[in-house]
Amino acid sequence: MTQMHGTTIIGLRYKGHVAMAGDGQVTFNDTIVKAKAVKIRRLYNDKILAGFAGAAADALALFERFESKIEEYSGNLPRAAVELAKDWRTDKYLQKLEALLAVADTKNSLLIAGSGEVVEPDDGILAIGSGGAYALAAARAIISTKPQLNAEEIVRKSLEIAADICIYTNGNITVESIK
Repeated sequence: MTQMHGTTIIGLRYKGHVAMAGDGQVTFNDTIVKAKAVKIRRLYNDKILAGFAGAAADALALFERFESKIEEYSGNLPRAAVELAKDWRTDKYLQKLEALLAVADTKNSLLIAGSGEVVEPDDGILAIGSGGAYALAAARAIISTKPQLNAEEIVRKSLEIAADICIYTNGNITVESIK
């Protein structure tokens, strides 16, 4: 069975800013097939950041569905996330999609999963994908030891650390931010 790997997304709300970073690697089984993929999107007039981990086609289908929910609920991120999760869990087509979404605006950071979960982390840090645990640990350490850094610097450095550890994460980093 073939396996798609190679995504790490880290996002956080910090000092009034929201930043999200994604690496560029796409791996098919044990081969890197793309090094510069962009896995972060700006949504709803640049007020929401979203990143994905998992199968690319599945994630893009979810992005499209999520964007329609954001429009339907006038940018209300928590409501759109819950409605997407409900659809994802009950719709026979969506149930087969294998991906995770990390979404954030200036008030909310949410992880959306196909099993119906919508999780808001206590510390406002989201991390998904192959190197997500490494990036999460790095972000927490950076915040506690270098609080003078801004959100963009923290997510970039966190992803650089994850890329040094995780074979499915590379150093081609895309960073997006909103205020």
